[in-house]
Amino acid sequence: MADSFSSFLLALREIAREGDAGTAIPLLLLEISQISLAGARLGVQQDFAPREEYQPDVGPEADLDQLRLRLAAMLDNVDTYSYVFDPYVPEVVESQLSDDLTSIASDLETGLRHYRSGDVAEALWWWQFSYVSSWGNLAGTALNALLSVLAHDRLDQDFATDAEDLAAAEEMLER
Repeated sequence: MADSFSSFLLALREIAREGDAGTAIPLLLLEISQISLAGARLGVQQDFAPREEYQPDVGPEADLDQLRLRLAAMLDNVDTYSYVFDPYVPEVVESQLSDDLTSIASDLETGLRHYRSGDVAEALWWWQFSYVSSWGNLAGTALNALLSVLAHDRLDQDFATDAEDLAAAEEMLER
């Protein structure tokens, strides 16, 4: 788990640093898919239980605001998207990919701080709890939004170009 989540954080920072939305969308889709698999593995495990009632202090949270701002600037007009928050109580809400990706990163980074301090049980509990309560849903909606952007980019056809190509082909056949 720690390797998967560390890899995600490293990739997310690098993608944001590069700032190329054209390559970022498919890479983000891949990265979100990979942590979703890791999260699903946590979700099917018997509940991990923390040893203490309160979460041990593992120092300050990482400052992820620059990451969020870079992602927002890079994603620009595809940053805001809509989704159904709870399919059993359908309500369409708007969100930003940059906010959601940063929130996921924050949850994963919190677990990594526990892991790196040697508290594997607390890390597993945190990752499982935050997957079920927060980042699992965010990863699912972000995955859907990213896939939608990719699908529109790859599948939307310019019918005017098709008509021009067809006319040129017909002209060649008439000769």
